[in-house]
Amino acid sequence: MGKDYYDILGIEKGASEDDVKKAYRRQALRFHPDKNKSAGAEERFKEVAEAYDVLSDPKRREVYDRFGEEGLKGGGVPGGGGGGGGPGAFSYTFQGDPHAIFAEFFGGRSPFDHFFANRNGGLNEERHTDDPFAHFGMGGGGMGGFPRSFSGGMGGFGGQSTSLTKRQDPPIVHDLGVTLEEVFSGCTKKMKISHKRLNPDRQSTRTEDKILEVEVKKGWKEGTKITFPKEGDETPTNIPADVVFVLKDKPHPIFRRDGSDIVYPAKVSLRDALCGCTVNAPTLDGRTVPVKISDGVRPGMKRRIAGEGLPLPRQPDRRGDLIVEFEVKFPERLSQSARETIAQVLPPS
Repeated sequence: MGKDYYDILGIEKGASEDDVKKAYRRQALRFHPDKNKSAGAEERFKEVAEAYDVLSDPKRREVYDRFGEEGLKGGGVPGGGGGGGGPGAFSYTFQGDPHAIFAEFFGGRSPFDHFFANRNGGLNEERHTDDPFAHFGMGGGGMGGFPRSFSGGMGGFGGQSTSLTKRQDPPIVHDLGVTLEEVFSGCTKKMKISHKRLNPDRQSTRTEDKILEVEVKKGWKEGTKITFPKEGDETPTNIPADVVFVLKDKPHPIFRRDGSDIVYPAKVSLRDALCGCTVNAPTLDGRTVPVKISDGVRPGMKRRIAGEGLPLPRQPDRRGDLIVEFEVKFPERLSQSARETIAQVLPPS
């Protein structure tokens, strides 16, 4: 029978794309090994990521719906490979990092801290719902029997009102510059911050330095957000702000980035452009790849070298491409004899 990806996510076969995303969010939060310490949670977390990886991709989902897991992964499906409607050469293997999929889905932000963490930092196993207040009885008719119109803190207990409800400060956002080499191999960035913390009297504050470690995964895209909850200044009247780092690509002396592809601008002389040449294109890991041009370089010409780009965020063992963009260097001046020779050799326009 193979794996039932719909059953793993808890949805019907005809579920919409939005339903797939909601189901992944729910199940990934439920089985994330950082919060769920039960036996088998990590394996289930990986299964949930694989199910989402298949069902969120239209082509994979179509093959899976028709032929099941065995057909999706290139197994022996009756009628396959010929003209009988099988999956043919389609072959899928989940080789992604479930934690990278989780981080990309949530934009690098930890979704646990505001609604899912209990006082001891653990995940209450009953809170597997999109309504963060359901565990407290607030998803339906109010809190523990209180009417839906109940608001403004815990008013009504002994006639006292808790008007001192704290609010969290807005996020503190910092750019985190990374080189293409760091995105290529992955890295850990150590960021030093200074923030205020309350003293034991809960009124006065002190300033503390702290090192935040940002683990940059292979292939992460520019704009990925990494959130450190409540690392801002703490005062008697606030909830500390989240500190958010946003990945920014540093300018590279050779390449520029285009998603998971990297672009190398290759400058060739007019002579080489007309007569043909071989360009040794550099790679991010220090090698060179020869690109032979035998039929001349035309304006806007590009050559794509498969698998020499950046790792894919969801499947870091696979890579984007290296795109060689050709630019012809025209001579600043030509001698009279060179002009006459070119006029004789080149056909008129």
